[in-house]
Amino acid sequence: MAVSFDLFGTLVDVDRSSDPAAAVAAALSDRGVDVPDDWASAYRERHIDAPDGAAVPLPAHVSAALASRGVDAPGTAVRRAVVSAFDPAVETRDGAVEAVRAAADHGPVGVLSNCSVPHLASRVLTRSAVDRELLDATVTSIGCGWRKPDRRAFAAAARALDVLIDALYHVGDDPRTDGQVLDRESTADAPDTAGPTHVLLEDVPLHELPAYMEGRAWD
Repeated sequence: MAVSFDLFGTLVDVDRSSDPAAAVAAALSDRGVDVPDDWASAYRERHIDAPDGAAVPLPAHVSAALASRGVDAPGTAVRRAVVSAFDPAVETRDGAVEAVRAAADHGPVGVLSNCSVPHLASRVLTRSAVDRELLDATVTSIGCGWRKPDRRAFAAAARALDVLIDALYHVGDDPRTDGQVLDRESTADAPDTAGPTHVLLEDVPLHELPAYMEGRAWD
């Protein structure tokens, strides 16, 4: 069996910006990009018509937001601004190190994160106390193209860990994204017919995961 962990709020806590639009605006200005006067509104608007469940990379969203206000910014400048704007301090959550180590004793382990900022997940993991040598894969929405709880996001994690999706255990903190799977490709009424086993921290806290895994005989 394989285990995937959510990243933000599960393995780590980060100091999220209270005003991401302002953070991006400052980073754009630092790189010589003209920021529209109504940037806060432009940033909040939807500019890319993506299918339900699809991930929109934040640089693409920012470029589209600028273009909607007549600003043609170089893609490289936008990408670097986004990466710079989201550079958080990281705190490893209590029990995370032990939980990952215990999961690795039972099979392949990975991270599955809804993350639209390039390289952010890898930077956060590098700054955490989690042993990256124990992680067989890091799958992000920006990398696989789909956001949890879309089934295709969980399927991408399962493929990366070389198991079938119903052999995957997913550990996370958010019932909306980590506690269900939505099969938007299916016409079936039941949204949760084929997917991983969900393990929510509200039911099994991180410090209890090693014993939980041992008791379930994950092997």
